[in-house]
Amino acid sequence: MSVEIRNLNKYFGDYQALTNINLAINQGELISLLGPSGCGKTSLLRIIAGLDFADSGAIFFNQQEVTHLTAAERKVGFVFQNYALFRQMTIFENVAFGLTVQPKSQRLSKLAIKQKVTELLQLVQLEHLANAFPDQLSGGQKQRIALARALAVKPDVLLLDEPFGALDAQVRKTLRRWLKNLQRELNITTIFVTHDQEEALEVSDRIVVMNKGKIEQVDLPANIYYAPQTEFVTGFVGDTNVFRGYVEEDKLVVGEFAHRLNHQGEIHNNQRTTAYVRPYDLTLSRSAENALARGKILHIHRIGFLTRVELQSPQSEALIEVTLTKDQFQRENYQIGEDVYLIPDNLNLFQHLNL
Repeated sequence: MSVEIRNLNKYFGDYQALTNINLAINQGELISLLGPSGCGKTSLLRIIAGLDFADSGAIFFNQQEVTHLTAAERKVGFVFQNYALFRQMTIFENVAFGLTVQPKSQRLSKLAIKQKVTELLQLVQLEHLANAFPDQLSGGQKQRIALARALAVKPDVLLLDEPFGALDAQVRKTLRRWLKNLQRELNITTIFVTHDQEEALEVSDRIVVMNKGKIEQVDLPANIYYAPQTEFVTGFVGDTNVFRGYVEEDKLVVGEFAHRLNHQGEIHNNQRTTAYVRPYDLTLSRSAENALARGKILHIHRIGFLTRVELQSPQSEALIEVTLTKDQFQRENYQIGEDVYLIPDNLNLFQHLNL
C-alpha cells in the first residue's frame, strides 16, 4: 500500500502544528518520522491513521483518497508506546481481540481465529505465552504482542508511535533489528515515529526529519547523516562540533585562525558562516598549520578501539569532542592539560546574512 500526503496543515487553536506537509511513501517501505519533541511527528502519524483529522490537505492510500475515512475504514494497524494491552485478557485473547469484534458478516470462525492467532504468536516467537497475562511479560514481550495484535486484522499500513520508547537500550536494540526483519518478511508499508536517531538510522529505508511542524529533509539514512541539506538536520542528527566565523578569500576565519576551504558548492566571501564538524572529522595536531581552533585537553575517555577527547577552546561556545582510534591517540601520546590545534578533515558550512 502506497501512502501520499498532499499539502497537509493542522492547527490546535492558533498554533499550527503541521505546515504544508507533502510526502510520498512507497509500497513496502519503512519510513521513520524523526525529530525533537513537539515537532509534529505524532500529530502527522495520528492523521495518517484517521485518529485525528487535518484542517486542510489530502491523504491517499494507493491513489484512493482516505482523508475523511475513519481509522477502521482505512485498515491501519497502530502500535502505541504503552502497549495498550488488556490486562484482564490472556495474551491469546489480546491478539484475537481485533478479529473477534469485526462485524459478523466479516468475522472469521472460531477455528480460523485460533489458527490466525497461533500463526501470529509464532511469528513474534511468543506462542509459549498464549495463556499468560500481560503483567507476567517483560516490556519487550509486551511490545511484540502489541505488534501481533496490530497485524491480526491484516492492516494495509502499519503505524508505530515510539514503540520502543519505554524499553531499556539493549532491549530496544534487539527489538528494532527484529522489527526490521519482520517488516521485510511481511512487506508491509510501515511508518515509525521516533526521536531516537540511532533507531531511525538503523531500521529505516528513508527518514523524514521534522522540525516545528515542517519537513526539513526526506532521504536515505546515509544521506541524512553524511549529507544533511539544512542547518537543523546537520545539528540534530549525530554529534557535531560548532564553530562560528566568516569566509574571506576562500578561508574560514574563526577568531585568530584561517582554515583553507576545499568545498564543493557556492561559498560567498564576507558572510557569517557556521561550520559543523563531526568528532571523527577532527584531527589533533601540535602544529597550527591550517587549524580551525586551539584547545586544551580536559578529558580523555578510552572506549575499546576508540578514544574520545574533550577540549575547551576559545573558538567554540561548547566543549569540543574529537574521536580518534586507539592507535592514532597512542602514536601522539596526548596528555590532559596539553594545548593542541584542531584540523578539520570535513566541514558542513552554512552561510547567513552579510556581515
